[in-house]
Amino acid sequence: MELTKEEHHRYSRQISLSELGIEGQIKLKKAKVIVIGAGGLGCSLLPYLAAAGTGTIGIIDGDSIDVTNLHRQVLFNKNEIGKNKAGIAKQKLSVLNPEINIVSISEFLYPENALTILENYDLIIDGSDNFECRYLINDVCVKLDKPFVSGAVYRFTGQVGVFNFNRSGTYRCLFDKPPLPGQRPDCSETGVMGIVPGIVGTLMANEAIKIICGIGEALSGKILNIDFLSMKFQTVSFRRDENAVDEIRSLPLLNSQEYKNICNVSSNEIIKEISPGELKQILDQNDNIQLIDVREPFERAKVHIGGDFIPLGDIMLNVAKISKDKKVIFYCKAGIRSQIAITQLQDKYGFTNLYNLKGGLKTYLEMNSIIENLK
Repeated sequence: MELTKEEHHRYSRQISLSELGIEGQIKLKKAKVIVIGAGGLGCSLLPYLAAAGTGTIGIIDGDSIDVTNLHRQVLFNKNEIGKNKAGIAKQKLSVLNPEINIVSISEFLYPENALTILENYDLIIDGSDNFECRYLINDVCVKLDKPFVSGAVYRFTGQVGVFNFNRSGTYRCLFDKPPLPGQRPDCSETGVMGIVPGIVGTLMANEAIKIICGIGEALSGKILNIDFLSMKFQTVSFRRDENAVDEIRSLPLLNSQEYKNICNVSSNEIIKEISPGELKQILDQNDNIQLIDVREPFERAKVHIGGDFIPLGDIMLNVAKISKDKKVIFYCKAGIRSQIAITQLQDKYGFTNLYNLKGGLKTYLEMNSIIENLK
């Protein structure tokens, strides 16, 4: 693939950068990037991706433009209220740069369509505004082995990170559990300064272009936190959790309700955890507890530590088998499915005696030097 004469001229100011050059511009032309969400973050980063010459840009958003969006979603105006965000964004970007391919998808991202949509792109950019979508994007990117850039804003603060890039940490490695509803950002209730998603979105576009062109140092395995009132910048590093990654890869995606369950735990449904060391002590002492394995039969056949066997998909059909009188400890490979099981039971049946094995069976076995059967 080569650049046309018109492209050489259009992008001459960035081609002249020695770090990028013609080679980097060709990489941009070949790139296929999808942006999930055409809200405050998406509206800020999309024009820069388009202007830079990103060859194919997908935009997915099922939402319509509202008057309350206009102070921060600067691609739109009052004459477009009620229209689909993805469609209008495509129109605006096509005028900005008619030389690139822009695909608008006027629907929301769900487990039912995520794999089919995202597999067609090289780089995923998460501009969503809810935790269900963020965990879904993470899980799909892990399954497809694709990197993604993610951003978030709250009042006068923002954060940017790059996940699953060159074996860096994933979103679940950093946030294994979503915050409680009262602790999570929601600009409809707490507000957001319009300039904040503008700056954060631009930083996300910068990370995307660095990844595509192979220049600079991406925020891989790092989160950049910004306080715009004090203009303080803080970068926090985190590690990849191979146990969580392996579990995501080996199992089907959760369904929509399961993502809602793990992301909408109320303050009365805090999931209690028990460490591998505590569980070993309990088992060694033969304490009167109930242990429940929620993995699949093929996993159970390889290795287990006893207890009842109720796969996650059958939990709600076997509520009568779960004690309400003694401590009940759930386990799976990495602690994700067991967390979902507990959330479902607490939400529907009011259980208060359920515990999740922190880190799952693999962590338990690693701590006890019995890992061979999981390889």
